[in-house]
Amino acid sequence: MTSQPADRVTYNHDLTPVEDAGIAGRFQQLPGPSHPRQTPHTKSSYSQEARAARRASAASRAEYDVPDTYKNLGEAANIPPVQNPDEESVHRYETLEQERAREQSYARDRRRQDEDPATRTAVQAEEKAEAASYPISKKETQIYTLSYLIFFSIFGTLARLGLQAITIYSGTPIIFTSVWPNFAGSVVMGFLAEDRMLFRQEWGSPSSNGADTERGSVSVDSEGARKAHLAVKKTIPLYIGLATGFCGSFTSFSAFMRDVFLALSNDLPATNAPSRSGGHTFLAFIAIPLITISMSLAGLFFGAHMAIFLEPYTPSLPFLFMSKILDRLIVLLGWGCWLGAIIMSIFPPHDSWRGTATFALVFAPLGCLLRFYISLRLNSRAPSFPLGTFAVNIFGTAVLGMSWDLAHLPVGGVIGCQVLQGIQDGFCGCLTTVSTWVAELAVLGRRHAYIYGAGSVGTGLVMLVAIMGGLRWGDGWNPLVCTH
Repeated sequence: MTSQPADRVTYNHDLTPVEDAGIAGRFQQLPGPSHPRQTPHTKSSYSQEARAARRASAASRAEYDVPDTYKNLGEAANIPPVQNPDEESVHRYETLEQERAREQSYARDRRRQDEDPATRTAVQAEEKAEAASYPISKKETQIYTLSYLIFFSIFGTLARLGLQAITIYSGTPIIFTSVWPNFAGSVVMGFLAEDRMLFRQEWGSPSSNGADTERGSVSVDSEGARKAHLAVKKTIPLYIGLATGFCGSFTSFSAFMRDVFLALSNDLPATNAPSRSGGHTFLAFIAIPLITISMSLAGLFFGAHMAIFLEPYTPSLPFLFMSKILDRLIVLLGWGCWLGAIIMSIFPPHDSWRGTATFALVFAPLGCLLRFYISLRLNSRAPSFPLGTFAVNIFGTAVLGMSWDLAHLPVGGVIGCQVLQGIQDGFCGCLTTVSTWVAELAVLGRRHAYIYGAGSVGTGLVMLVAIMGGLRWGDGWNPLVCTH
């Protein structure tokens, strides 16, 4: 950032070596601003100085040896929903396409280095020495990440099912309950994406933020440091567990698309009238996408604004507690909770529990882990179109449609019906995500965002019309033989 008058501030967004290293998950130390920002002593400037002081940290590097593919997670993109939290008069915005294009350029450079035997040997030796310097190895990082994903997928599924249950009541103004988990999960996603305090001890040094508390003055940290923090934060297993595991499992794109189809076929519970005109069908059909997308995007930005507002009061997680105790404890909790769900499905206290929750908890980690790995592999393929998120949303919607049809056929009995309900609520609910989807919509370029959003909804609806429509408008659905 160059020295400018207080009302004219621009940022240099060229990729620095530090940010390049951040893309690969390798951080040694974050640079401070080359020139302190000169601001008059106003209430606004004091507020920004206070925030900068709060962000000062004693840590100087990332402690996790992270696989390079983690950069492809849509939930952990380096671009937050609010790119100008201090509301500067001039600010250069970035898009997800630009970030992914830089990542692709970095990957191409790495491949070119690998083609040269001498360079490859030097790079491998450097990476080996670097990996040995990390307190937490790459294998440990992967184990902790998977354990967090399993635990939070179960927790997110329970939160979704519970919120849906309490929003079903007589006289409700919103008759499709999938909107509430999608809104709430997007709020949490927005908070996590914008927050810079929960994981403050995992990034930067006091000098990197330009803090000078001894003299009583603090310079606002540079935009480069802010981006570097985001790049480090997304490598922390706990953050990935919260964003990818909890938020991704709390929200469900497949349930959203199911409600769109049920509105189209006049099968939503409170609107099941004997007949309906074509105009009313069209209004019912467009209402659910408009409400769900609008509320989810609003929730994302509301959560981000709450992170900015609560920054002076947000505590920071102690890094030693997180890395030495919580990471190891979650291995037992995550896999133990999954095993407990399996046991409770085999020996439930009440048979109805299988369809209500336990089967969903058994299938939830499978859907979450599949989404995680597909995102790692596919999201970087097309900078303007997050292919991994699109693939899991469409595939999960198709599986839900097939499970819905099978559950409404006179086959399988009560247990079969409950298993299919568990697949819908657990596997499909955790495989598909709205929070990641709207987070990507918010940071894509405008044209690409409309193409990606309309393409996802349109393809999902076509999929359900082909799968569910044939049975619904053919032989018709039979009543469920299980209540859940």
